[in-house]
Amino acid sequence: MVRRVAVIGAGVGGLVSIKCCLDEGLEPTCFERSEDIGGIWRYTDSMDGGRVSVYRSVITNTSKEMSCFSDFPCPEDFPNYLPHAVLLEYFRMYARHFNLLRHIRFKTTALSVRRRPDFATSGQWEVVTETDGARESHVFDAVMVCTGHYQEPYLPLAFFPGIDTRFKGQYLHSREYKDVEAFRGKRVLVVGIGNTGGDLSVELSHVAAKVFLSARSSTWVFSRVSDHGFPFDMVSTTRFNHFLDWLLPSALTRRIRFRKFNSWFNHANYGLASTKSSYFKVIINEELPFCLLSGTVVLKPNVKEFTESSAVFEDGTIEENIDVVLFATGYSFSFPFLEESVRSLFDDNRSLYKSIFPPQLEKPTLAIIGLVQLTGSLMVGTEMQARWVTGIFAGGRRWNKLPPTSRMMADILKKKPPVKRNPSERENSKMSFISYIDEIASCAGVKPNVLRLLLTDPRLALAIFFGPCTPYQYRLVGQGKWSGARDAILTQWQRTLKPLRTRVVDDSSSSSSGWHWMCLLALPVALTAGFLLSKYPQPGWSLRAGPRL
Repeated sequence: MVRRVAVIGAGVGGLVSIKCCLDEGLEPTCFERSEDIGGIWRYTDSMDGGRVSVYRSVITNTSKEMSCFSDFPCPEDFPNYLPHAVLLEYFRMYARHFNLLRHIRFKTTALSVRRRPDFATSGQWEVVTETDGARESHVFDAVMVCTGHYQEPYLPLAFFPGIDTRFKGQYLHSREYKDVEAFRGKRVLVVGIGNTGGDLSVELSHVAAKVFLSARSSTWVFSRVSDHGFPFDMVSTTRFNHFLDWLLPSALTRRIRFRKFNSWFNHANYGLASTKSSYFKVIINEELPFCLLSGTVVLKPNVKEFTESSAVFEDGTIEENIDVVLFATGYSFSFPFLEESVRSLFDDNRSLYKSIFPPQLEKPTLAIIGLVQLTGSLMVGTEMQARWVTGIFAGGRRWNKLPPTSRMMADILKKKPPVKRNPSERENSKMSFISYIDEIASCAGVKPNVLRLLLTDPRLALAIFFGPCTPYQYRLVGQGKWSGARDAILTQWQRTLKPLRTRVVDDSSSSSSGWHWMCLLALPVALTAGFLLSKYPQPGWSLRAGPRL
């Protein structure tokens, strides 16, 4: 039976893993190589020890209600989208509230994680750590790896002839970017139009002489501010929209999605995307369209090659006097501390059962936490993974058991997408947030039953089905049930509006009656949907790019 669990890393994944271990009566020990919690979200000016952190100006892309821990809502006065310092403070509050820090050994590096000789029967691991130059060996019943996928910068120089031989300017990966000062007055080329590339292009446009943004694929841009000023993910990520996406033909949902994106601005006019594109990505950026409109950022196609001071693009155009090339080309993951025979069992998260477990191990005592890419909050996905994993480690409940290896391998092969050649392409094969969270929640026995709630608590059922799919929904039933979950769901819009009420204006109109009428009209729709979803289960994975609309 698993008792002692090693947790590698004290970022988001590490914190929730410690907490979930404690909830299951396990004994976690977390090893964190730095001196503090927070992982990538703890900003530092330096890159000592190869540590990756966010840049100075970063703000979350998912709102606080959609990203918080499921039994610990963000304070109502916190803004809806959190600057990194505010998010880190939330992590500290969480760690203090659940007394997690006493289980963390800071400034301790995990050097190796190897199976014990009797692993086939015991499932145990030998973990070697180093603290202040002193090495120590430990034996654990299970290991949770929580180092995430922002580990090794992906710098594809081979795809850009001349960058490291002829080009006389500076080139660097976005990991080295902290703020704008080093780029003031320079002509900058940003390669890669993911969320990071878009953010850095906008930020640099305020101080650089000129910013060029090179994009290889069609890219749809949307704002964090949705209709009527609400957070986009709270409006779009609902079970009702997810049901429509499952029910309607994919061609129709694709057309609806493109029309929604183009309702803000015509992406083809900006050279960003076409409705005829078969391969595309979706990024979040409110300011990029205006920067393109004002000419402070110039969109360019993929780079063909570099000369001493110029960039030659695939359409034949040339931009002269480039001072700096900034590669926003993503990251690749690596687990150098894991023994090679274990690392070789998975080449990416799609080789893991449910993106968590290496299926070939004799005992399911190794879990990779947070190595998943979702159309919604990774924090929520990470917590759900940790809840399920620790339930399996603890044992004792019939649904917390893994199937035989053959079934796990068949499940992996069924869901594995085509191989992508680089991290920026893998970014576009994100899994549907609701599909994945529901799938893991079903495995853990904590998925809410909307149809049953319609009969016992109609108000709550309608809020769950038509409202945002906030993490509190997964604390209504099962192991870890939280008495405050219902109230958290019914008051989530109040917490959304609270930080905006810094200046109150008179608005005598009331939408309460309209809401009541909508609930009454929606009742038969919810009943029908609940029946259909129970009769015809949804596919667990969706590889369509972009968030649900």
